[in-house]
Amino acid sequence: MLVELTALIRREYLRWIRAPMWIVAGLMTPILYLLLFGQAFNLGALVGNVPGGPVVLSRALWGAPDYFSYFAVGMVGLVAVTSALFAGTGVIFDKQLGIMQRTIATPVRRSTIFASILIFRGFLVVLPIFIVLGLALTFAHIPGLVGLTVTQPVGADGVAEVVLAIFILAIAFTSLFLAFGFLFARVESYFGVVNLLNLPILFTSNALYPVGTEPAWLQNITAYNPISLAVDVMRETFFGTTYYPHPVLVYLLGLLAWAAALVAVALLLAARALATK
Repeated sequence: MLVELTALIRREYLRWIRAPMWIVAGLMTPILYLLLFGQAFNLGALVGNVPGGPVVLSRALWGAPDYFSYFAVGMVGLVAVTSALFAGTGVIFDKQLGIMQRTIATPVRRSTIFASILIFRGFLVVLPIFIVLGLALTFAHIPGLVGLTVTQPVGADGVAEVVLAIFILAIAFTSLFLAFGFLFARVESYFGVVNLLNLPILFTSNALYPVGTEPAWLQNITAYNPISLAVDVMRETFFGTTYYPHPVLVYLLGLLAWAAALVAVALLLAARALATK
């Protein structure tokens, strides 16, 4: 099984590396968000001279020292969604070109075929997330730029929690879009549905704007959004626990439940698509 899994992952890698423009385009979007939107939208300058403004802003940002720090961590959710969008397209193209049918005809297990796609595409989601976080931290040391400021000491446990949250989020969204890839036969139908989903998923999370500005009904939805759960793990680790109602472990367990549910759905749809006709 390991030999087959390695061979299929290598095939996914070769297909990916031969389309370098997808790599560049996938990285440029979050980098431009950090350089343009994150730098331009300075909430601190708006409330800095208002009595009590900095305290109110810190409460609204759940302890983050400035909006860029709040936003930079939230970019993890944006990158996870936009990077995972393309996970299902490879499945659809393989079905249209007959590659999937030829793969099914081999002795390779169906679960191995699914696992190879999930592992490699999940890695492609994780990679830009770490690049974006690294850039945000680097900006703090470049004159003229605002960067991600970590206000709490982050030990080995904190690093492990952040990395775990990122990996679980990547698996969750890769599974979600893989499920649609196995479900649809045409790429037009695929993008028609996922483009309807990606913005609601982002805008019902706390990735881009403070939860306190939302109406109560939306705050209830936001609390259970998988992006919010992953981002809360990181913000609580980077900025402290003062404003967070639950410990990191609770958010990780909720995120793990989302990932398990989405992987199960994707497995079910993959089993139907990979069944021998």
